[in-house]
Amino acid sequence: MSIAKRLINGSLASWFQIIITVLTQVLLVPVYLLSWDVETYGLWLAIQALSILFITLDTGHQTYLNFEFLRIGQNNPKKVSLYLWSGVWVGFGVGILQVLLILIIVFTNLLGLLLNEAQGLSSSLIQSAGLVLIIQSVSNCLCLSGGGVINRVLGTFGYYPRTAWWTAGAMAVAAIAPAIAVAYGANLLEAAIVRTVVCGIYYALQYIDFFYLLHKNKIRISKGSLRLGWKNFLKSIHISAKSILENARNVGVRVILAPLTGAVNLVAFSTLRTGANFAMQGLNTITNPLMPELMHFLNKRDQERSETALGTIWIIIVAIMSPGVVALQTFIEPLFNLWTRGKVVFNPMLFAVLSLSVLVFAIAQPAIAIVTGNNLLRVQLKISAIAALIVLVGMIVLVPRIGLLGAGLVLLAAEIVTCVSYISAAKAWLHNNQLIWPRQASYIANRSVFIAAVGMGLIIMLKHDKYILLAVILFMLLLNLYDYWRTMPFFARFRTKQMFRSLSVFRK
Repeated sequence: MSIAKRLINGSLASWFQIIITVLTQVLLVPVYLLSWDVETYGLWLAIQALSILFITLDTGHQTYLNFEFLRIGQNNPKKVSLYLWSGVWVGFGVGILQVLLILIIVFTNLLGLLLNEAQGLSSSLIQSAGLVLIIQSVSNCLCLSGGGVINRVLGTFGYYPRTAWWTAGAMAVAAIAPAIAVAYGANLLEAAIVRTVVCGIYYALQYIDFFYLLHKNKIRISKGSLRLGWKNFLKSIHISAKSILENARNVGVRVILAPLTGAVNLVAFSTLRTGANFAMQGLNTITNPLMPELMHFLNKRDQERSETALGTIWIIIVAIMSPGVVALQTFIEPLFNLWTRGKVVFNPMLFAVLSLSVLVFAIAQPAIAIVTGNNLLRVQLKISAIAALIVLVGMIVLVPRIGLLGAGLVLLAAEIVTCVSYISAAKAWLHNNQLIWPRQASYIANRSVFIAAVGMGLIIMLKHDKYILLAVILFMLLLNLYDYWRTMPFFARFRTKQMFRSLSVFRK
């Protein structure tokens, strides 16, 4: 499969994962509420949230090893195998420790305190919740703690699209299986058992395929090195800490806003930010499939192909995202009022600021890919900590003074600082490895964001002339796109054309 087809296939799988998430959050809620009371469903959601929290160390460990595999490359299968099996056995060990921790939490009745037993939940329901948490922790240990490392290694050999589709299927199975059981009358514990059994069967089929691919690429099962595995796990804690800080920066905003602005304004902020969140997830569908290819080019010190990979992200911003946010700013208000049934007041300036934060986030993606792909752990942790601090202090200072717009400005400031910091770190790494940051492409991409920002501001201030302004701004962005295309290397233009031609494969 060509690079272009791999990128498109991987992006399609990532989009399918987003669709599953959206459908789960929208369509399956009535199924649960029709069969369960609100307390039981709330408890189910709390258990899923706790399960995700407890596997943070697993996720950080696997992410670190993923980039180590890409850094080593497919031409060194012996070293890849050593890192893989060292990580698998240590991953299982971490999974067992997590199970033991959950057993302690359940049998010392700490779970009752965590789930707010004092607010009306019966002791029998708390007991069922404890059993569900134990069942899911054992399932995670067997299927994800060590096995997740195997999933990550296959991207090194060009199988990212295949593993992404397996992951999308796992998400669908994990969401649909318990919902069907609940629709047929299953209680909390029975739904968890159904989910675990069905997911177990699915993961068994998945790992049969994964082991076939490992054998095909001469990766044999081995005892690995516990010393190496433990060393890598300790390094991965930086990534786990970074994930916690980033979650605090995103989800934590709601916690800060609730006491500062009240529930009504929190709903307004969350609804206005829905489009921005979706755009960020959509951008990941481009960057994630691109990562194996980018790391392959960086390892080979291939300047032209590295620029092509980075430019693939920027051309999406220049050609689609910048014009898209300007057009959306023009037409969004009546659509937003229809969606919220007029119960949430539309704030055009806040919407523009949140849209701009998405563009800044997008601009930073090539630099983030370089830094994360090469496991520059201290840099990542430092940047995440600074951004989280900006959000925390900025919210406390600005929100009481200028309301929700202050929250949007704080998030934009955090994104700008993050973007500048990652670009600086990426430039330094490239310089130290005889590569050059693509300055001209970066400048034109930045210019598209600037044009979009000015355009949204003018549309807000000159509302009666917004359609004329939209035409002028889109024309300027089109000229900017032409400039970007003209300055791209020949190989980059060739690969971009090839990628779009490959789309015809999916129309047949």
